Amino acid sequence: MTKWKFKTWLFIIALALVCPALSSRGESEKRNNMSDIITARPAATPLTTVRIASGLSRPVLVCSPPGDNERLFILEQYTGLIKIWRNDTVLARPFLDIGDSLATSGNEQGLLGMAFHPDFETNRYFFVNYTRVGGATVIKRYTVSATDPDSADFSSGVIILTIPQPYSNHNGGMIAFSPTDGYLYIGMGDGGSGGDPQNRAQDGSSLLGKMLRIDVDAGFPYGIPPDNPYVDSATTQDEIWAKGLRNPWRFSFDALTGEMYIGDVGQNAWEELSYQPANSPGGENYGWRLKEGTHCYNPSTNCDTEGILTDPIYEYSHSSSRCSITGGYVYRGCAIPDLQGTYFFADYCTSEVWSFRFDGTNITEFTNRTAELEPGGGVTIDWISSFGVDNRGELYILDHLGGEIFKIVPDGVPSLCFFECGDVDGNGRINILDITYLINYLYKGGAAPASLTAADVNGSGGINILDITSIIAQLYKGGPALNCPA
Repeated sequence: MTKWKFKTWLFIIALALVCPALSSRGESEKRNNMSDIITARPAATPLTTVRIASGLSRPVLVCSPPGDNERLFILEQYTGLIKIWRNDTVLARPFLDIGDSLATSGNEQGLLGMAFHPDFETNRYFFVNYTRVGGATVIKRYTVSATDPDSADFSSGVIILTIPQPYSNHNGGMIAFSPTDGYLYIGMGDGGSGGDPQNRAQDGSSLLGKMLRIDVDAGFPYGIPPDNPYVDSATTQDEIWAKGLRNPWRFSFDALTGEMYIGDVGQNAWEELSYQPANSPGGENYGWRLKEGTHCYNPSTNCDTEGILTDPIYEYSHSSSRCSITGGYVYRGCAIPDLQGTYFFADYCTSEVWSFRFDGTNITEFTNRTAELEPGGGVTIDWISSFGVDNRGELYILDHLGGEIFKIVPDGVPSLCFFECGDVDGNGRINILDITYLINYLYKGGAAPASLTAADVNGSGGINILDITSIIAQLYKGGPALNCPA
């Protein structure tokens, strides 16, 4: 590097240091508009899948604890085992075994859901959803061992909620904490049989066929959020957040925006994908059993005469052997930046995978991903039971009957996840280009770093002028080692 270039960069740095308004404005604007920058381009990166695990028994969920970039937790439906995947290996010793507690009749009972508390790193709490002997749904809290992070303390189990189930099917199973309000959401099916014979999804006195919302940090075993829509109602239970669901097997929140997507399994003709905006006060009625999708079910005509029902944002029919929607996730990973904001979902029977973007009003970029995500080489993905997401926002596909897990990755192009501290532009080394990249990002409207962690070289929790000066000091002045967050 010539002295002229070095002095030029020092001048730019000095200019920024004496212009704090410029520095703060640039950082604030970039943070506020980061999503817009990343999602402005249509998703064009070709995709494929790689198999990361096999030999599992009916996997139904993959998730990671907050702050943990090394492990995946895998739920097996009938064995009741939660297993840990780390360093390309499924550990031999399970994290938790609740197999003796399970009812596993039919195809829909068993260990069905798991969610880590938002403050897991402090309190070590996680929650599971399963059907116990006798068929009731149980939401139970466990604590991770204080001395072994790869082992749950079985004796720590505390039942939070028990909901009787009249039949063996339509148990829901998904639980998740909202990234915006921190409450636990529980997706409950209508209790089973066919056609919701007791009309439980519309019955406010029943928790079945509903989306529930509880505060696991208030009272024992839980509290009711004061802004739940039916608090103090004489006819509807306080836990209910929304009603009119048939079997919301998999729902999820957009980790960035807090919007909820619900894959609600249909009856005989239509599968539906419902949506709730992040600012919703709750109280939506998604229609079942009055409607199946947008179509009248019971009654067969005039099923929404008062206009009170919330229709799905997307539906598809049972043509071409399709039978059951598997809700997925909005992609918020770093490997494929142009995929940011794209929602993935599938059909269980045909293993078709689709994706789209939704802006709250319109669906765009609807794409059939099935062919590009098929692994090939004699490996297939059959009976997609669930999608999974890791702590970095990367997505996984679960093969239910094949016992395999696949990761969605870019095909033929490098991943844009770069976590080496200071390698902001991801070229494999730290040099003047990283300084240039940060200056363009902060002050010239340039693209956001693929890894914000790698760009926060002074460990302050944000990206600012100090990160640029830290790289300069380390490269040219023998300054201290860079200090990106772990």
